[in-house]
Amino acid sequence: MTMLPINHFKRALRSGSAQLGVWSTIPSPYISELIAGAGYDWVLIDSEHTPTDVPLVLNQLQAVSGAIAKPGTVPSHPIVRPAWNDPVLIKRYLDVGAQTLLLPFVQNAEEARAAVSATRYAPHGIRGMGGSTRASNFGRIPDYVDRAADELCVLVQVETMQALDQIERIADVEGVDGIFIGPADLSASMGFPGKSRHPDVTRAIDDAIRRIRACGKAPGIMMTDEARARECLALGAQFVAVAIDTVLLRDGLDITLAQYRDCPQRTSAY
Repeated sequence: MTMLPINHFKRALRSGSAQLGVWSTIPSPYISELIAGAGYDWVLIDSEHTPTDVPLVLNQLQAVSGAIAKPGTVPSHPIVRPAWNDPVLIKRYLDVGAQTLLLPFVQNAEEARAAVSATRYAPHGIRGMGGSTRASNFGRIPDYVDRAADELCVLVQVETMQALDQIERIADVEGVDGIFIGPADLSASMGFPGKSRHPDVTRAIDDAIRRIRACGKAPGIMMTDEARARECLALGAQFVAVAIDTVLLRDGLDITLAQYRDCPQRTSAY
């Protein structure tokens, strides 16, 4: 009998362990497999700000599950961010096998409850019965419907000052496992677009991390600045994205080329 896969990421959050991740915006299974073997605890497959669609996310999930981890590590746990907190998208990503979702722009407890409801079968929610989906190993997991929620992890994203004001109410929603703070959109909502390191934004984030943790839920954030990421972890952030694949590639390319700019034989191709 096929067993329901254990969501080790969810269990790590519940134990209070910090989980370091990579934000992946390159819509390629090849890249997903490369990242998943690096040893990070999780990889975020983003479909909100990328051209990724459901079939491609399926391919990326397959690539992550097939990755060969470095010695002493395990392959990264995949987290999927749908383009919106939408029950149809949630249903489709769950059916292709996602076990952890990050739902963007959740503003209040009502929207958080809607997110959780979309991940649960009736009578506890509105998730449609999909039959022999990849999530149930095509029907080979006989108790999938009864146990699916046990291994699903629901993360909601707070990205405005209005949402931060609702943290305690959002955290009180049963089924919400973690609350992710979106620094970029938050800074814009505070009147500092493009300035996520503004002191006022930093103070708001610090306060939010403490409040989320005080509610017994896991705080998360993206923070690629090492010093600031360490500060967030020290404050209690549990799932922290410390790198972005496009940025790593961009910076690596730029730095490598800069090393050869003084080469005397180098001339433009045009």
